[in-house]
Amino acid sequence: MNTTLWVMAGVLALVFLAAGTMKISRPREKLAASGMAWTADFSPGAVKTVGTVEVLGAVGLIVPAALGVAPALAAWAALGLAATMLGAIVLHLRRKEATALPAALALLVLAAVVAWGRLGPYAF
Repeated sequence: MNTTLWVMAGVLALVFLAAGTMKISRPREKLAASGMAWTADFSPGAVKTVGTVEVLGAVGLIVPAALGVAPALAAWAALGLAATMLGAIVLHLRRKEATALPAALALLVLAAVVAWGRLGPYAF
């Protein structure tokens, strides 16, 4: 199960690192034009903050556990990313963006499973 949790954390880290970096590095208008219509409703600073949270969460999933320095932070990073995805689901439901829900739900479930495993029976 430990290997499974590492693989799940790695997938989550890659997805959130890519998504967060995109939100940090691209202007809000380009993000909205590329399919992230929700960004038009938020300030550029808010979009960059979401991106920063995603990047920090991705780093937190891997680095503390891999280095053996405060490995419990990986579980808390997973919880934070799960909360972020819960917020994304609420946002997409309010905006009636049904096409965005399956990916958000999948990421929420993955993050919740990693958090459960690392906080519970498969802690470092």
